[in-house]
Amino acid sequence: MSLDNFIPQIWSAKLLESLKKAHVYTQASVVNTDYQGEISGKGSVVKINSIGDVTIRDYVKGTPIEDPEELSDAQTSLTIDQAKYFNFSVDDVDVAQQQPKVMTAAMGQASYDLSDVADTYTAGIMYAGVPADNQFGSDADAIVLDNAALSDTYDYLVDMSTKLSDAGCPKAGRWVIVPPWFTGQLVKDERFSNIAASSSPEALRNGIVSRVAGFDVLESLNVPTVTTGGKANSKIIAGHGIATSFAEQINKVEAYRPEKAFSDAVKGLHLYGAKVVRPSCLALLTARAVA
Repeated sequence: MSLDNFIPQIWSAKLLESLKKAHVYTQASVVNTDYQGEISGKGSVVKINSIGDVTIRDYVKGTPIEDPEELSDAQTSLTIDQAKYFNFSVDDVDVAQQQPKVMTAAMGQASYDLSDVADTYTAGIMYAGVPADNQFGSDADAIVLDNAALSDTYDYLVDMSTKLSDAGCPKAGRWVIVPPWFTGQLVKDERFSNIAASSSPEALRNGIVSRVAGFDVLESLNVPTVTTGGKANSKIIAGHGIATSFAEQINKVEAYRPEKAFSDAVKGLHLYGAKVVRPSCLALLTARAVA
């Protein structure tokens, strides 16, 4: 890469697009980006608006309808409290031998690593925001799922789906994000492995495994874990995209020549924040596989 040919806007756009492709917890449909405002730096505040209920009245033929009601709204703030950066260089000798492959590959790795950190952060925000009434199991009393009782694994997905329905969460667009061990138990259950019954034979989203019990089942290595008594418990989150708002921006990408080296260097700043805005549309299963 030549500094003369470096266009920050293009690299910023490529980097952000790569981030979106790598996200699981922060991808579209798992979270929403329905916000107003611009991210200018860490500490920026994004305004999130929501509309209250609309009154439904009886219509009587020949009777004038009532004056239109004034819509009520509520506004909450999402603070951009995360600022992560990368800063790497490629020696001139390497560039001469492999240019532009080395720098392009390095930018791709930087994108993946930034995405991985943001994904882990957002997963933690989600599980911490699940209301107590929507939780199954706890750190002190985790649900232990046994390969010998595969129906339990599937049935807990049904229970979480029922909990979301009781809370009035929309049915279309629900998801659940599970660790690999949970997927391993699910695929042994015919209700899950039967693609014809799942109605979702194609992988449409990052990490998607299949669709079952009303959920798009996505797999991630970033499922939060909490270790209690030497046992690692997985925080399996189910929900809908309206539950969590996420905002991000690649604030800066700059190329420069380090003073004490013969190399090209690139540094970039990733700003983001997440907030649970509709907790009732999230459910949580604290579980682990039997030892």
